[in-house]
Amino acid sequence: MTASAIEHGAGLDTDIVIAGGGLAGATLALTLAKVLPQLRITVVEAFPLAPDALPESYQPSYDARSTALAWGSRLIFEELGVWPRLAEYVTPIRHIHVSDRGRFGATHLHAEDHGQEALGYVADNRWMGLSLMRELQQTDICWQAPAEVVGMSQRPHGITVNLRNGESESELSAQCLVVADGGRSGLREKLGFRVDQQSYGQNALVANVTTSEHHQFTAYERFTDEGPMALLPQSSGKHAGDTAALVWTLDDVALEQLLALDEAGKCQQLQQRFGWRLGRFTRIGQCSHYPLTLTTVHESVQPGVVLVGNAAHTLHPVAGQGFNLALRGLMALVEQFRLASEQNIALGDLRLLRRYQENHRSDWRQTVQFSDSLIQLFGHRLPAIAAARDLGLVGLGLVPGAKRWFGRKAMGMGGRRAVIRASGATPSGNAHHE
Repeated sequence: MTASAIEHGAGLDTDIVIAGGGLAGATLALTLAKVLPQLRITVVEAFPLAPDALPESYQPSYDARSTALAWGSRLIFEELGVWPRLAEYVTPIRHIHVSDRGRFGATHLHAEDHGQEALGYVADNRWMGLSLMRELQQTDICWQAPAEVVGMSQRPHGITVNLRNGESESELSAQCLVVADGGRSGLREKLGFRVDQQSYGQNALVANVTTSEHHQFTAYERFTDEGPMALLPQSSGKHAGDTAALVWTLDDVALEQLLALDEAGKCQQLQQRFGWRLGRFTRIGQCSHYPLTLTTVHESVQPGVVLVGNAAHTLHPVAGQGFNLALRGLMALVEQFRLASEQNIALGDLRLLRRYQENHRSDWRQTVQFSDSLIQLFGHRLPAIAAARDLGLVGLGLVPGAKRWFGRKAMGMGGRRAVIRASGATPSGNAHHE
């Protein structure tokens, strides 16, 4: 261990406790193991999940939920050494088609225009989790699962994290608690974080669909008078090129009416809203849904504790930026932990955590503005505004600089991203611009 880690971690059970072993928590644990292997990391997960209990093989499921990974996220996973494994079951997004239903406005983005093989990728969430766990098998990360973090208190030179496993309760002393368990556990509220929620007045319906025509690795962003929808290309297993991940926004009444239909009725309704660019919709899988809100936390840090991922912010899913924003935030946090280790600063120091918050806040604001402005702009039905946005979509195709800017936003590029540097590597600066 480095001198700083020994000094601040002396007498403690662990250095960092990560509450939540999902995609965000597992990625953070792996990054810390790569960049700061001298730190002791404990992941607390409510489900009986651990790297030493993984299935021997992976079989893609038609109803599996997926995540859109921006090109910038691929770069992060490459630096972590996960991408070669992850790439086995991802679908490249080589084109993005943005359109306004019933109007002439549309624009097209192409990976080749940016000199890349893809603008992004679609990855099965379960496969992402398995890929991260396979890598974590090679580390010394400690797991407590099933268990959950139910509280935290300050102590001299650190914090005490309260755990519960069924009827059993225990404690862990640490330097810092990272809350990565999403926004539904209630932990952030128990810890006193102030949460602001803005309802979009709509719901997201998520399902996988089959089409009669090949998607040609195109992601569709379709804005309608009833709300936006997205179709992301999928091509795994037996469904090579004819399946897509659907995100469809609906108000309460429309959602209730749709869920009451049989599969053929759902396909027919989807056909009317989306159109025929992918031919006929022949199948729609298991549908899940949830209310849409823009969730923000006024201050995402406190002494000894920091919120990350969906625990800190949630976005509208149609723009596909949520996990990519969270991933960049995780890298920014690890960079601050690395600097703290070098400068003999406690990992839970509030000044350190506030530096992370300030560095990530600019990225967060830009991403929220990009995603939310699309929803607000295309939510207006006034003819003058509709005509203006159609001209804007056409203008994106006519003005190279504007189209490149829009493309880089969609690719998760153009922002400040911390360099992932394994322990012992030669310093090359704190961050770089993509």
